[in-house]
Amino acid sequence: MTPQALVAAAIVVAMHVVGVAMLLALYRLLKGTSVPDRILALDTMFVAAIAQLMLFGMHLDTAVYFEAALIIAMLGFVGTVVLSKFVLRRDIVE
Repeated sequence: MTPQALVAAAIVVAMHVVGVAMLLALYRLLKGTSVPDRILALDTMFVAAIAQLMLFGMHLDTAVYFEAALIIAMLGFVGTVVLSKFVLRRDIVE
């Protein structure tokens, strides 16, 4: 087995593992016991989506997916901060 084939196989396996992590985070998002638990699950899904896009970009050997992952990272951060602030203060704008 060549090193390139080994790396390609590792990327595919990692994509499957991240997909399972996304399914588990989705379950926690839907069945969460509290609002902070659901916010944490949503943030975990953002991180897993970023990892999945990065792996998919490596698999296809293109840089377009890296830019999409960067946009999702920025939106995920802002979304998590806004939701957390709303849970703590019941107000988004001070």
